[in-house]
Amino acid sequence: SAFAQVLGQIGDKAPDVDDAAYFAMCFEAVQKLVKEKLVLSGHDIGAGGMITSLLEMCFANQDGGMEIYGASLPLTEFFFSERPGVVLQIRDSKLKAVDKILASLADEKHPEGVYMMRIGRYSRKRSVNILNTYRINIDKMRDIWYSTSYQMELRQTNALCARQRAANFAKQPLEFKFPKGFSGKSVSADSKGAPVAAIIREKGSNGDREMAWCLHLAGFRVKDVHMTDLTSGRETLKNVQMIVFVGGFSNADTLGSAKGWAGAFLYNEKANKALNDFYARKDTLSLGICNGCQLMAELGLITPEQREKSPKLLHNISHKFESGFVGVEIPKSNSILLKPLEGSRLGIWVAHGEGRFGFPAGNLKPNGKITSDGKTPDMEVALRYCYDKYPANPNGSPFRIAGVCSADGRHLAMMPHPERGLRPWNWAYYPTARRDRDTVTPWIEMFTAGVKWCQENH
Repeated sequence: SAFAQVLGQIGDKAPDVDDAAYFAMCFEAVQKLVKEKLVLSGHDIGAGGMITSLLEMCFANQDGGMEIYGASLPLTEFFFSERPGVVLQIRDSKLKAVDKILASLADEKHPEGVYMMRIGRYSRKRSVNILNTYRINIDKMRDIWYSTSYQMELRQTNALCARQRAANFAKQPLEFKFPKGFSGKSVSADSKGAPVAAIIREKGSNGDREMAWCLHLAGFRVKDVHMTDLTSGRETLKNVQMIVFVGGFSNADTLGSAKGWAGAFLYNEKANKALNDFYARKDTLSLGICNGCQLMAELGLITPEQREKSPKLLHNISHKFESGFVGVEIPKSNSILLKPLEGSRLGIWVAHGEGRFGFPAGNLKPNGKITSDGKTPDMEVALRYCYDKYPANPNGSPFRIAGVCSADGRHLAMMPHPERGLRPWNWAYYPTARRDRDTVTPWIEMFTAGVKWCQENH
């Protein structure tokens, strides 16, 4: 065990499962408790034993701790044994319901069902207090627990980012603010007379199925358009009002982020004409996500009338691929799709290696208006990360920029993935008060806004 190693010992008894049938019974019990929504949180007992599991349960938040009072075994064996087990947090008012479920799993060999020991309770103090004798500072232990990861990251990534993560990982909590009046319910999709949205994808694109579902759920009629449909002339986009360039790694990111994909438009007459004709119309919307955002930047589609002023997507300052769940805020802008979410702070997934926005010299202003002449906006900031520093700003974008839109608001390019957070269970963390009653998250609002605009401007 980890405890034996600390004492310079090897030991002669390895943790084991003596009764496979009972192990299965315990697993089934946990599944039932989760299904009945009786578990607030939980953690398996593994390396480091019970005490490590208890501390790790507290590391994910910024306040609160535990009072531990139950120990039927000697302290060393109770807190440091690595035998399989699970620690669960359950409301006092739900304990009888839990006891009933555990007892219901009894069989001839285990007439009492699944055994559970009550070992402590939640405390508002930021410590784990053991038997009123040992008080362990959670934040201090979290710093020690994280130090190994920090040392590894110093050797794997930009040292500046490694230091920023070590300084900020406990100081950048997810804090949400949902739009006023958000019901959490999806609208019924009615394809009759609905506007048409097309998903544009290339070899290596992904996220198209999730995006199609978002569009369909909001009320669009959805078309799947592969680049071969455009290059062959099978698809012209004439009957399409909204196009979405989805994320992924088109052509395995040949030549860099979306550059190979951009070439398929630039150097094919039919695809190029279909795209230019679409952007020349005034009744159209476009959205680029991740790789699609990179494509829109490469093709100048964020500033379709002045393409030389388009931003570029540069390598993350960490020098590595970043994947995680972060917070974003939606500032006031002309973005049609994000208009109903203005003022919100939401959670969202990111997954990219080149997501840092770079702008032509002189056209970036921190007030949200991006302009080259100091007067007329070339584009606007439509989405920002909630914090300026890494890792909550995962790519080092200036002024926390996560997405931009055209000056008229019709064309939106963003690196994070709203389609991957459509349902509450898609989020790494969703507000507890809404988790059981919401069927969709606020990200559905950007797609329903698109439907409404297309219907009004058809």
